Amino acid sequence: MDPRAPVLRLTGITKRFGPLTANDAISLELAHGEVLALLGENGAGKSTLVSILFGHYVPDEGTIEAFGRPLPPGDPAAALAAGIGMVHQHFALADNLSVLDNVMLGTEPLWRPKSRRAEARARLVATAQRFGLAVDPDARVAALSVGERQRVEILKALTRDARVLILDEPTAVLTPQESESLFATLERLVAEGLSLIFISHKLPEVLRVSDRIAVLRAGKLVATRATESADRGALAHLMVGRDVPAPVARPHTAGSVVCAIEGVTVANALTSVSLALRAGEIAAIAGVSGNGQQALAEILCGLRAPDAGRVTVAGRALPADARAWIAAGVARIPDDRHAVGLIGDLPLWENAIAEHYRTRFARRGIVRRRAARRFAREVVGRFDVRAGGGVDTPARALSGGNMQKLILGRALAGEAAGGTAPPLIVANQPTWGLDIGAVAFVHQQLLDACARGAAVLLISDDLDEIFALADRIAVIHGGRLTPARPAADWDLPAIGLAMAGASA
Repeated sequence: MDPRAPVLRLTGITKRFGPLTANDAISLELAHGEVLALLGENGAGKSTLVSILFGHYVPDEGTIEAFGRPLPPGDPAAALAAGIGMVHQHFALADNLSVLDNVMLGTEPLWRPKSRRAEARARLVATAQRFGLAVDPDARVAALSVGERQRVEILKALTRDARVLILDEPTAVLTPQESESLFATLERLVAEGLSLIFISHKLPEVLRVSDRIAVLRAGKLVATRATESADRGALAHLMVGRDVPAPVARPHTAGSVVCAIEGVTVANALTSVSLALRAGEIAAIAGVSGNGQQALAEILCGLRAPDAGRVTVAGRALPADARAWIAAGVARIPDDRHAVGLIGDLPLWENAIAEHYRTRFARRGIVRRRAARRFAREVVGRFDVRAGGGVDTPARALSGGNMQKLILGRALAGEAAGGTAPPLIVANQPTWGLDIGAVAFVHQQLLDACARGAAVLLISDDLDEIFALADRIAVIHGGRLTPARPAADWDLPAIGLAMAGASA
């Protein structure tokens, strides 16, 4: 093979799902030792494209060549055999098995009379040393940190002779220190001749690690740029097709305590957590996902009762009953908009009134459809929810960003239906998986709500988001919460250490 020839060549890749064209005649090349970043809005077609490349989907049109040879469509085994590896955002590891067992899974035929563990161990150790990916082969995966689990995923691919590595949102669950370690690893991989496809929503890290950037929008490849000639503003414009204004914080000052969390404990989730949430202030909780954030969010929405401690809103203790929390004016933005935030088969107007239909939109048990639809149209207009069928569109037909806008509208537009602005907003991962335009919109709405006097609790894995919005920051690790300190008192190294469990 000519060393100057591309290691991957995608030609005219098209993939349709019913009337939706997820990939529209996309052609791309990846060079030897190159880092190609894939950028695009949520739903732009990035995941579909790499799923086709790895054999999870079969394209309707187009071809793929790997190292000069045609790659059979829809065959992950063929992709692996061709030297293509993939590290998913959500790791595909068996927690109850050792590192060595996870790396060996699927590499030996069932009919082999004896496992070649010694050979596999030697190969794993040699690969780990070569690429600086230190890990104990005998450690149980369940006992590893998130960063160590990611190393195992990368080692799984490298020990199978991957020459092209696809990384899907690789820093989404890492501390800043773990992200720095990953970037150093990627440099070593490229120096050894590997080629990388890097998918991320984070423009700063894309600009840091890539050689070229390919931008997808609405299923089409709209631009490729050499990283050295790219800038954040131009890339953001390419992603969404318009300029994205930066959110602007309105003047606000912290007022009285709206919600007091005192010594809250939940078995296997939270240990003596205390936090005061004040009017006109955004308090943020940073931490790697899975350290107790979900349990705290559920308590603050009335979905779970603490085993010990108490929570008061406006000085009153509330039961573990979602209706009581809604009646107290607490607005929730859940982390899973598909499973918890919306009912996909119901139209927009029913989802818009779902949390208040008994108190504001029903009379004697009968829904006042005219008032409900009027409220839904106001939410759709005010929060820029783009739905082709108007308020009768099923929620499942919306993009992720428009789903989140609908949830925001339901949470924040209560005064339009005869209610009041929420005194407390619990925003749990409010921009997870959203494109840069939707993120800016969500951030502006939270800042505006804070300026109107709401207490906002922001729970987020994204440190850029936390530093952009928060007045005070606390860090959660292993179910324990640090004291909340002014955002200006934190920097990335300090917050990263606290996220890893070091004293803050």
